[in-house]
Amino acid sequence: MNAHDDIRIGTLVQAEHGAAEYIRQIIPHGFESFELTFLRHVGETDLAALAAEVRGVLEASGDMAAISALGIYGNPLTDEQTAGDWARLIDVAGSFGCTLVCGFTGRVPDRPVPESLPRFKEVFRPLARRAEDRGVRLAFENCDMHGTWESGDWNIAHCPAAWEMIFHEVPSDALGLEWEPCHQMVSLIEPLPQLRRWIDKVFHVHGKDATVLWDVIRGRGIRGGEPYVFHRTPGFGDTNWTDVISVLRQGGYRGSIDIEGWHDPVYRGELEMTGQVRALQYLKQCRGGPFVANPTV
Repeated sequence: MNAHDDIRIGTLVQAEHGAAEYIRQIIPHGFESFELTFLRHVGETDLAALAAEVRGVLEASGDMAAISALGIYGNPLTDEQTAGDWARLIDVAGSFGCTLVCGFTGRVPDRPVPESLPRFKEVFRPLARRAEDRGVRLAFENCDMHGTWESGDWNIAHCPAAWEMIFHEVPSDALGLEWEPCHQMVSLIEPLPQLRRWIDKVFHVHGKDATVLWDVIRGRGIRGGEPYVFHRTPGFGDTNWTDVISVLRQGGYRGSIDIEGWHDPVYRGELEMTGQVRALQYLKQCRGGPFVANPTV
C-alpha cells in the first residue's frame, strides 16, 4: 500500500464468479481494495476456499491491495437464507483479512418503512451482537431499490429518516452505513451536507456518482416518465470527489472507496473496465495525487 494509507481506492468484485482470477487480472491497474459481493445468497460457495484463493492472489501481488468488505444483497427480513448468510459472512470475515460486512437491511414488502422496524430489530439485534463479539462492523447500503417510504421490496435504509429509526431500534456501534452520493442524488438530496452529518456512521463508501438532468426536472418534473437522473462512474457525474474525500478525511474516515461499476450509461459493455480505470485514476487524483513526503528538517 502506498503512503495514502487512510483511504484506499478499489472496486467491487462478484464473489461467485472466479473472483480470485478476476482480481489477479485487474490488480495491475492499481486497484487498492476489493469488496467481494454476493447477490441474494452465498449459496454453495466454499468461503474458506475462496478466502484462501483471494488472499493468495493478494499476497502474490506484494499485498498492495486488500479485501475491504464482504457484501450480501438480498432481503434478510423475509429470506431466512439471506439472514443466515449475514451470519456466515460475519463469522468468516477475518479469513479474508477484513472486518466489514455490507448489504441491504431488507424490508417487509409493500409496507411503509416503520412497519419493517420490528422485524429489523428481530433480525439485526442478534447479528449486531454477533458482529460485536467478532470485531466486525455491519454497513447498510443506501440504495432505495425503487422503493419509497410507503412501499418497496428490498431496503429501508435509503434516507436519513430511516437511518435514525434503524439506529434507534438497534443501538450498536457495530451498525453503520455503506454510503454513496449517487442514491442520495437520485432522491435530490445534497450529498456533502448529508455526509458531514452522518460521517461517524459511514463505514464504507461505494464509488458511484450521478448526473442530474435539472432541465428535465424544472421543465417536466420527476413523475412524467422521462429520465431525470443517471447513475455514473466517478469522474463522469456531477460530484466533486475531492470534496467528498476532504469531508471523509476531516471526519476521521479510514476505509475504502470501492467503485461500483456496471451502471454507467456510456462506460459499459466493452468500455466497462475503461471507465473503472479512469475512475480509479480520477479518485486517486481527488485523494491528492501521488504521495509526496514532507522534508525531514
